[in-house]
Amino acid sequence: MSAKMSSKELKSIFEKYAAKEGDPNQLSKNELTLLIQTEFPSLLKGPSALEDLFKELDKNADGEVSFEEFQVVLNKIAQ
Repeated sequence: MSAKMSSKELKSIFEKYAAKEGDPNQLSKNELTLLIQTEFPSLLKGPSALEDLFKELDKNADGEVSFEEFQVVLNKIAQ
């Protein structure tokens, strides 16, 4: 994936994975894991990277990641 992604492209990726299970407007931990491993493997910098990323993204601690929370990934990709 390119580091220069539009909000529309990111939303499309988000929706593709969020629709796999449960709420189609939220990413579960499993959906986020699959999305990151498939689309953004460079974000994985160690065994706890996914857990740390999920905790960072799940700002309201509801166990799911909304698109608004997911947009934080843009900052990670840009770094």
